[in-house]
Amino acid sequence: MANSTRLVWTNDMCFDAELNGHHFNIDADAKFGGNDLGPRPKGLLLTSMAGCSGMDVVSILKKMKVTDYKFTVDVDGELTTEHPKFYHTINISFNFSGKLIPAEKVSKAVNLSLTRYCGVSAMLSKVAKINSSIIINGEKI
Repeated sequence: MANSTRLVWTNDMCFDAELNGHHFNIDADAKFGGNDLGPRPKGLLLTSMAGCSGMDVVSILKKMKVTDYKFTVDVDGELTTEHPKFYHTINISFNFSGKLIPAEKVSKAVNLSLTRYCGVSAMLSKVAKINSSIIINGEKI
């Protein structure tokens, strides 16, 4: 499956991005000549990782018959100080809440995503150390 994206410069540092028929802006912070009309490109990498791994986890848990929970994924990255600046460390937290969440199944789903299925984390792991955590009802497992 191939993806295709096209960016059209609109003004200053803002681009209209089109990805597989979906449109959104990307822009720079005002101190870099932008108007903050959309996310930054590097930040979108973190969003992509959260989305890729989050979708994996939901899909795997569904196959394991785990369906009654709330779920968020938080990702933050630390950039190098020298140009080109890139993420050298990425922290991803899988946060679950609900009754009777099976920790062993959640742990297995997260591990499968990060080690086997999530292509975004596989790519980013080539340049960054990825730390992961799982939190169920406020308790780190």
